[in-house]
Amino acid sequence: MDRAPRTWSWLLLFTTSGTLVCCAIPIALVTLGMGAAVASMAATAPWLVTLSMYKGWVFVASGGMIAVAAWVVYRPGRVCPTDPDLAAACERADKWNRRFIWFSAALWVIGFFAAFVLPRLQPAG
Repeated sequence: MDRAPRTWSWLLLFTTSGTLVCCAIPIALVTLGMGAAVASMAATAPWLVTLSMYKGWVFVASGGMIAVAAWVVYRPGRVCPTDPDLAAACERADKWNRRFIWFSAALWVIGFFAAFVLPRLQPAG
């Protein structure tokens, strides 16, 4: 059985989760008045500060990966094998890949909103 669908799924979840961890969750916590929790996260995992400094690139890379994965799954001319067992496995993998893509895209949109839109909506204080 082909391992590519499983690889795409894990890669998508890893990159979109990274956008949440680096950018969206800390911004949401600060917005809710939990700056001490963000300071604790930064002290525990200092690489988050570096990652958040490049959040634009993180979002571009993860969005690009979601777009490529969507193209791989939804591209025209993609067919499953004619063997009934392989066709059933292919359909099942396609269904899960589509779910992962939509879930990853939803996480990406939430992260983008929290990282780029929400800070602009906050009044300057």
